[in-house]
Amino acid sequence: MQFTPYLSYGGLCRQAFEYYKEHLGAGKLEIMTFRDSPMAEQTPEHWRDKVMHAALELGDGALMASDCAPDQVYEGMRGSSVVLSAKTDAEAKKFYDALALGGSVQMPLGPTFWASSFGMVTDQFGASWMVMCALPR
Repeated sequence: MQFTPYLSYGGLCRQAFEYYKEHLGAGKLEIMTFRDSPMAEQTPEHWRDKVMHAALELGDGALMASDCAPDQVYEGMRGSSVVLSAKTDAEAKKFYDALALGGSVQMPLGPTFWASSFGMVTDQFGASWMVMCALPR
């Protein structure tokens, strides 16, 4: 079994996923817009280039997302975080710094009793992240 986080953005999905691809060492990025879908004609013209579905390879997993439907009021992301596990403390710092840029820090990156590095940040696109490097076993 595999779990894949699915995030919802209020119009910034493409920018967020292109940023993640560049700064998180991600693999393949796939984006489908409302314009590319069978629903294009039912979608307001100003929303057709927004993301209907995005998938980004991240390590052994994936992150998926979309922009909210054009008839929905976007209320932001809340109540969950994406956990990003780094292989080293240096990698954790790189990821944390990239996600914190333009965002807001909830917990500075540092050692804890459960991880050699752990920090929490909400990125510039509104997604909440927990970045960590586990203690050696």
